[in-house]
Amino acid sequence: MSKVGFIGLGIMGAPMARHLIMAGHDVFLHSRSGVPSPLTEAGGVACVSPQAVAESANTIILMVPDTPHVQEVLFAENGVATGLGAGKCVIDMSSISPLATKDFARKIDDLGCDYVDAPVSGGEVGAKAGSLTIMCGGSDAAFARVLPLLELMGQNITHVGDVGSGQICKVANQIIVALNIEAVSEALVFASKAGADPEKVRQALMGGFASSKILEVHGKRMIKRTFDPGFRIELHQKDLGLALSNARQMGLSLPNTATAMELFNACVANGGSAWDHSGMVRALELLADHEIGRS
Repeated sequence: MSKVGFIGLGIMGAPMARHLIMAGHDVFLHSRSGVPSPLTEAGGVACVSPQAVAESANTIILMVPDTPHVQEVLFAENGVATGLGAGKCVIDMSSISPLATKDFARKIDDLGCDYVDAPVSGGEVGAKAGSLTIMCGGSDAAFARVLPLLELMGQNITHVGDVGSGQICKVANQIIVALNIEAVSEALVFASKAGADPEKVRQALMGGFASSKILEVHGKRMIKRTFDPGFRIELHQKDLGLALSNARQMGLSLPNTATAMELFNACVANGGSAWDHSGMVRALELLADHEIGRS
């Protein structure tokens, strides 16, 4: 069994850490909001700082919201970097800037440690089930080293390429997810306002070429009005911001991604930053002056 650190114990991080604990690893935990008691009751060890986690563990996993949070956890006073020793490994499972990831990896490499970026897809459901999709960037040796731990948290695990490649893949994933949410939202608002039962439309579409996981899961959320996250709109905003800013640097146009971003912006302007990202439909409902399921 390994000594593993886990920093960031929110909606996603807590169940991911639990899988490591239940597999018998010694797991050292830290979170800004405190370590949830069910994790310590299961055998996890609460630590006072990221530094203390890094001093106790050989592999340190990060699962925090955004690029500045990763930078702070790694390099602030009492950060992970101050507790690392040669031969340890950092796995960042957050979704952050690919360019910043490469910079962070260079600094960790200078300390004699491995660095793997391994962002995930699958949301709270996948985190609880241990069925996350995990997209990895790093050396072949580092990936092989961390794979047994990743297999406890995910099922579809791909070594995409060098450090930063995992984050590039995650940004691409978030573009696809956002545009699928937008498409399902438009279709269900159209069907509902035209007078059809949106649930029966959804059931019919699930049997055809329009079928998708988004239609299955988020289409149901839209109809049932269950917008508790899940995956918060403000986090998907952050991911699309990464897509658009990097696209601008490359001279690349992402017109539909920009539209999806504006719809998320409209949700936030109406108090929806913490809605599940399926709540994008509410922006389209405002434009249509029609809520799904209402005549």
